[in-house]
Amino acid sequence: MTLTFASIIASSGIDPAEALVIRHAYVREHEDGTVGIHGDSSDDEIMAYTRVQSANTRTFPAAPPRLWIVFRPEGGDRARLWSVLVNNGETGHDGALRTFDLEQTELMSDLRNRLVIHWRSPRTWRINATTAAAYPVVEIADSEPVRFPGYDALTLDYPQLQAVIREHRYAAWRTALSSVIGIYLITDTRDGRHYVGKAGGAETIWQRWAAYATNGHGGNVELRNLDSSSFRLSVLRVFDPATPTREIDAAESHYKHALDSRRHGLNRN
Repeated sequence: MTLTFASIIASSGIDPAEALVIRHAYVREHEDGTVGIHGDSSDDEIMAYTRVQSANTRTFPAAPPRLWIVFRPEGGDRARLWSVLVNNGETGHDGALRTFDLEQTELMSDLRNRLVIHWRSPRTWRINATTAAAYPVVEIADSEPVRFPGYDALTLDYPQLQAVIREHRYAAWRTALSSVIGIYLITDTRDGRHYVGKAGGAETIWQRWAAYATNGHGGNVELRNLDSSSFRLSVLRVFDPATPTREIDAAESHYKHALDSRRHGLNRN
């Protein structure tokens, strides 16, 4: 049984009736003088290029849907996923060209630059997702490893934490966080309140954070009734697993005092 793009769309929660699929062509400059894109174009350049579309409704829909699934060209009949954009509406119209307010979404983010589909109509650069749904998936490439930034530079929002949990490209992150114990910080970005936490003894920072990724609170009463989607996690200090417990406890107490997380934060003790 051939895997089709329909399965990818469905698993992403996208309604094909409400999405447009675009496969850009590599043209450095069009006949009208407008600048195109090429294989080395940056994400910003591709976004700027995608925002501007023809005012001719035979070329581009008069009322384009809210979601645009954008592919790069790859060979004569292949298309590699670039990003899924949300269309917030038209912002400009000069009679010949229309400009749209577009922004990237997290939809299919784990498949960016990895998913390749067979583009059955090489001369057609945009189609409805209901049509593209029947296109076969040619390849889902291994994702490129993401370099671990170091403990001092590490900051994760909750969706990123869940990606680190499940995606192979974050293997180095899991290894690094599994090798240390220490003190970490959770910030509720809705109101700025802090929770200072500790991973000590036989429990590494990775094990502690994996618990948060699973249920949002990791067993902490203070966090149980909060919306974990607004959490941001960072590391305050790391220790070798052989470090005495009293030293780790002292560090935890220091950070709770320094950040005043007992009186004005989320720590109860």
